[in-house]
Amino acid sequence: MARLRVGTGDWILIGDGKKALLLHNEGDAELLNLRRLSVRTQENPATSEQGTDRPGRSFSSVGAGRSAYETTDWHELEEARFATDIATDINAAAHQHSFKRLIVVAPPKTLGELRSAFSGEVQKMIGAEINKDLTHHTIPQIEKLLSRHEI
Repeated sequence: MARLRVGTGDWILIGDGKKALLLHNEGDAELLNLRRLSVRTQENPATSEQGTDRPGRSFSSVGAGRSAYETTDWHELEEARFATDIATDINAAAHQHSFKRLIVVAPPKTLGELRSAFSGEVQKMIGAEINKDLTHHTIPQIEKLLSRHEI
């Protein structure tokens, strides 16, 4: 396996459904020097706190059958919306040529949501996708983990 190389000027997006940290490497591939460009967080309470309605019911047009609709997971919907908002901002930055390469670090579900929301232009700029949740790590810890990571 090859080692992950984060070049000078590369952007690193670290996120999950509640927090997104955008970093910029001012160092080189050998000695990372990550600087924070932005941090976004979202208040996303549990589904039980966001919606209290019972699931709806449907009645069969023939016979006495009926069934319940699945309840809406508001928490999950907000996480997906947050990932889409982040991807929209990254798409705009790519269109303005703000970066040349992007490293995306997120849990699998968030990675999938980001991947589907990234424009074709951004998808060509992605240097690596890493399936990890590093949102609760400090920048020095992230530098250490990325410099040792193999892809």
